[in-house]
This record gives sequence, C-alpha cells and structure tokens, in this order.
Amino acid sequence: MNAPATVDAYAAARLLPLAHDLMPRYLADLAELVAIDSGSHSPEGVNRVADWLQARLHALGLTTERITPDGPVRTGDVLIARRTGRLAPGQGGRRILLAGHMDTVFDDGTAAARPFRIDGTIAYGPGVSDDKGGLLAGIAALELLLRSGWRDHAEIILLATPDEEIGSPASRPVTEHLAAQADYALALECARENGDLVVARKGVADFLVTVTGRAAHSGVEPERGASAALAASHLLVDLQALNGSIDGVSVNVGVIQAGHRTNVVCPSGELRLEVRATTTEGLREAERAVRELAVRPYVPGTTAVVERLDVCPPMEGTPAARAMFDLAGLAATELGLTLGAAATGGVGDANLIAGAGTPTLDGLGPVGGADHSPQEWLDTTTVPARIAVLAAVCAGLGHQR
Repeated sequence: MNAPATVDAYAAARLLPLAHDLMPRYLADLAELVAIDSGSHSPEGVNRVADWLQARLHALGLTTERITPDGPVRTGDVLIARRTGRLAPGQGGRRILLAGHMDTVFDDGTAAARPFRIDGTIAYGPGVSDDKGGLLAGIAALELLLRSGWRDHAEIILLATPDEEIGSPASRPVTEHLAAQADYALALECARENGDLVVARKGVADFLVTVTGRAAHSGVEPERGASAALAASHLLVDLQALNGSIDGVSVNVGVIQAGHRTNVVCPSGELRLEVRATTTEGLREAERAVRELAVRPYVPGTTAVVERLDVCPPMEGTPAARAMFDLAGLAATELGLTLGAAATGGVGDANLIAGAGTPTLDGLGPVGGADHSPQEWLDTTTVPARIAVLAAVCAGLGHQR
C-alpha cells in the first residue's frame, strides 16, 4: 500500500509556525495534565484527565463519546472523539485513528511529590512523556489542521484509553473495534530518545506452567515422592535455553514457586513466563516449543500442564507501515530532520491496532525518555516540529489520490 504525498497546503514547513504559536498553551496544558494523578488503578484520576480532554476536543468541534468498560478490572472511561471530513470513503477519503493513553504507572500522590517542572528545555513529571505529552501533541496537530481548513478525509478518530499500562484489559475490545474501522493508525507514544519513530513492536504471550509431583516424607521414605520443585527447576533451565533458538523470540521465566515445607518432597509448583516475538508465527512457534518441553518427564512421577493466559499481537513492520514511515520522513525532511525507524520489545495499544490489520505507525509524540521512572522527561524543543510532522502525516493519509 503506497501512502500519498503530503498536500502542500498542509506541508510540515507551512504548519511549523502555527505549531510554534501553540507552544505556550501546550506547556500550560502539559503542566495541568501532569498535575493529575492518573495511575491505571485510579479510575477517578483517569476520568479527570478524560474530562479535561473531552472539553478541549469539544471546543475544537469534535464529537465525543465516553465508554465505561464492564470487566473484571475497574478502570477509568475510554474516550473517543470524532470529526467527519468532506470525502466519503468511496470518494477517496480515509479514516485515520489517533491513539494514546491517559493512565500512568504512578500511584496517587506522585504528582504532588514530584510536580511538573521545566529545567532549561527539559520538562519533568509523572506521565510527561508517557503519554500525556503524546496525547497533547495529537490534539495540537488536530488544531493545526482544523485552523488550516483541512477537510480532505473521511473521518478522524482520536482514542484515549485508561489502562494501557496494565495491558489494556478493559479497553481492548473498544480499541480493536475502532482499529477495524480505520484505514490508518498513528499512535501517540513519544518518539524514542534518539528521535526514532516505531515501526514494529514485539507481541507477547503469557503462560502458566503447573507442575504436579507426589508428596512424601523427606526423611522416612523420600523414594515414594516425586519432586515437582526439581522438575520445575529443570524445566526453567530448558525454557530459558529457548532464547536464541527462534528468530525474533525471547523467553523469560519471571516467577517460579514450589513447595511449602522442607521435610516434604515437593508435590506441586508453577512457573510463569512470557514469550515475546516480532511476528505472530514466532509466537506460535515459541508456544509449540514451550509445550514440547513441558511434556518431557524431567522427574519420574511428575507432570506439567501449560496454560496460555493472554496474548498481545505483534505490531509487525509491514510494507504499509513502512510507507507511512516514509511519508513521515518526507515531512520531517522539510524541517531539516532525519527520522530513524525503530523496532522495540515493548508492547502498547499500537499492538492491538496493528493486530486488527490496520497499518500502524507509532512514536509520533515529541521526544522523551526514562518512562516509568522518577527521571521521566520530555524535550520541549522537539514539540513544534513533531506536531507539524504529525499534522502533515494526517493530511497526507486522509485522501487517497
């Protein structure tokens, strides 16, 4: 799929002065959002962010919808904003999905303990990069386009999720539904620390392996027992040895538990592991390997049962995603920037969107780093150019000529 060229009226170079004009308000907005504690397990805080975003999007002329997820995990609302263009899909118009998340990894009280600040040109604070800076960049890009009279698209949809940092258990059905409606998706996570965009993300599958043995008195008749702890230990070594054996696949046994008393031959144990892979086929191949290892009788009298708990699909580096990256690269070149393409092992909502078959490009927010840590930062000097590039990409994708 070839991405169209940027329309001159919405070229990054023309949009950049408008982006600079928005900077004072962008920084004020960023300070306001970072001051709201919105950890994934703080629905009230996430909904305060949703309230703020909803008001701003209404003011820009977008219609909004709030969905309160109904599931085992209580989260804040999913926020969806839409704006219809002048071109129907049959007339060449395209639906573009912008996606970011409102939640952070930080507990309530963090915003007060570590408030937003700017030191020189670097902004600090919980969520400043991941993902409040990115969400605001998406809104600013929309404002640039609307102020410039952009209507050459079928529909623009902005999705803000409440639970990305915990794997999107509540918002996943909404995200996948919207992704299936979209022709292209632009994810608003911030760019890599070196400025690269993200063209691929590994998928991840979580597994529980339950090992069953046979208890016995360890001093009187140990020969009657079958140690699940020993079997689990052998299995751990072999599972870790899968690393490097399958292209693009990594395996990590993060948890091993077995036994309760030192004078009992261990009757049960479990291993919890994750598999990450660059392709869906890689995930399948790794799962087959895990199951083949589990059926081996490491210790006579023991058995192991594998249960796949969850799967997040990979965001694969497809030709369509590469074409979107090329379009972003052209827009950046107008501003004297050179963009690199990165692949990462981390997962996000972009995985779910790409897994629905929608061409996806990620990392379109400003440059930031040290996510999930007290040192999280955002380079404010990168904001105007990244907003202009994002807006130009939206314009270029909105109309298939």
